[in-house]
This record gives sequence, C-alpha cells and structure tokens, in this order.
Amino acid sequence: MSKPGSPPKRARKAPSDKAFDLWLDQGLHAMFDEVAKEPIPEELLRLIEQDRNNK
Repeated sequence: MSKPGSPPKRARKAPSDKAFDLWLDQGLHAMFDEVAKEPIPEELLRLIEQDRNNK
C-alpha cells in the first residue's frame, strides 16, 4: 500500500497485456520507423520556431 500523498504503485500487467504491448510496439515500429527517420521539412521547422517565439 502506498503512503498518503504519494503516487500509486503501478499494477502488474497480465501476460496477455504484455504480449499485446509487445505486438503493438513492434507493429508500430514496422509501420512508422521509416517515416520517423525522414528529415523534418524546413517550412515546418520554421513554423515551429515562429510559434515558439510568439509565446
């Protein structure tokens, strides 16, 4: 049991949940790793920087 005011401990996942998480993680990597490695377009970087400066 956790102390009052402290964050609750994470519940252990069932083996089926771990298997699903692994399957999902591998599937997402297979689908999107190539896209994530692409360079960020200069226009998008400029818009991000412009927004950052306006805050």
